[in-house]
Amino acid sequence: MVLIMPCLDMKDGRVVKGVNFVNIRDAGDPVENARHYQEEGADELAMLDIAATVENRKTRIEWVKNVSAAIDIPLTVGGGISSLEDIELVLEAGADKVSMNSAAVSDPSLVEKAAKRFGTEKITVAVDARRNSAMPSGFELVVSGGTKPVGKDAVEWAGRCEKLGAGVVLPTSMDGDGTLAGYDIPFTRAIADAVKVPVVASGGAGTLEHFYEGAVEGRASILLAASVFHFRTFTVKQVKEYLKGRGIEVRP
Repeated sequence: MVLIMPCLDMKDGRVVKGVNFVNIRDAGDPVENARHYQEEGADELAMLDIAATVENRKTRIEWVKNVSAAIDIPLTVGGGISSLEDIELVLEAGADKVSMNSAAVSDPSLVEKAAKRFGTEKITVAVDARRNSAMPSGFELVVSGGTKPVGKDAVEWAGRCEKLGAGVVLPTSMDGDGTLAGYDIPFTRAIADAVKVPVVASGGAGTLEHFYEGAVEGRASILLAASVFHFRTFTVKQVKEYLKGRGIEVRP
């Protein structure tokens, strides 16, 4: 079973979308988008405050409250989450799961403590990476919205996060983000082969074929996309019908 997860990248209260984490453009109102995706049949929704860590602030709780109040499907919220208190606030505001990245890298024990306190199923670790042949897997971990390489192997890190208690791993390739050139299949597959928890394919979906590749070649169990949904290239329903037609089990 493969799930479809549209992603709301948030900045200044609006949904935005960039290419390779920059060149940001407006993509509408978060609540309207969230409702629209639920009606289209989205299985889950992600909302990432893309500027929170870079601007050294917390996720805007009112955005979480507004979006979670408008939908019934599971909501994963990320961006600027750096403590157990942050996680508690975001879950109380209506999120079903939280996604951590930079804070988990700087303090891996946060993943372990969060999983013990809130449950493994509520903890997603986002793994942003870029190609670097000096790393064992060929992928280097980056943090702070893709601005800082940290000299760690991204695939090794994903495996460690699973051991610490992460219930989902969300890899994003900076090389593919927003390009519409397809998911970074080698990266997604490397992570999926390294962990047993669900893996989210993220960054670069531009055609229906890309979704199929993410599920079959990347072995992702959740397919995340932003640009193709925000700019109405495809509907969630179209993606599901295409996958079903190619023999992949999806939720009705």
